[in-house]
Amino acid sequence: MKIERADIKTTDALLFDMDGTLWDAVETYTQAWNTYFKKIKLNKLLSKTDLDHLMGLEEHKFLEAVLPEFTADQRALSYKKVVEIQYDLIDQQGGKIYEGVLKYIPLLSEKYKLFIISNCPKYTIDHFVKFAKINPYILDSISHGQNYKAKYQNMNRLIEKYNLRSPVYIGDTNSDMIQSRKAGIPFIFMSYGFGDCARADKTFASFEDFAIYYLGEKNDNN
Repeated sequence: MKIERADIKTTDALLFDMDGTLWDAVETYTQAWNTYFKKIKLNKLLSKTDLDHLMGLEEHKFLEAVLPEFTADQRALSYKKVVEIQYDLIDQQGGKIYEGVLKYIPLLSEKYKLFIISNCPKYTIDHFVKFAKINPYILDSISHGQNYKAKYQNMNRLIEKYNLRSPVYIGDTNSDMIQSRKAGIPFIFMSYGFGDCARADKTFASFEDFAIYYLGEKNDNN
C-alpha cells in the first residue's frame, strides 16, 4: 500500500536511520576491525575515513569493500568476530551521539511513534539504544542483520505491524532516500551525516532543527 506524502499535521511515526542520523560510531567500528586484524595477525589497518563512505551499505556490499581479498565465506566468518568485538566496544565507549538527540527523542516520543531501521548487524541497535539510554522512547527497531531484508522491506514490515498511516523515514544518504521511495513514504535528509541527497522531501542541518520543526514549535522554510 502506497502512503501519501506526509506533512507535520498528519505524520504519525518517525522511522530513524541510526549511523549518520542519531550518532557517529565509526571510530568504534574502525577500532573493532583493527583489533580483529591484529588478533589474526593480518597486516591491514583501516581508518575512520575508510569506513565513513561505507556507512549504510547492506552487509554483503560493505564486506566486499572492506575485505576484497577474502572469499564470501571468509568475510562472513570474520564479520561475525568483528561484530562481537564491536558490541563490547559500544558498551564500553559508545560513539558520538549527535547534539540534540538525547534532549529531543523523549519529547518527540510524546507526539510520535519512534522506530529505528538500520543496515547494521543484528544487535547493534540494541547496544546503541542501551548506551544512549533511550530505550523507553523507541517503540521498535529492525536491522538488516536480523533478516537480511532491504531497508524498504523493513520499513514496510513496521508500517504493517503497527498500522502506521503517515510515517516518514529520516536518514543521511541518497540510498536512504531511494529505499524510502520504494516503501512509498517521505524522506527527511539529515545533511550532517555521511552522505548527500538532492531529492529529499525535507532537509535539516541539525537534529535540533529537525526536532523543533516536528514538535511544531516554529515554521521551517526548507
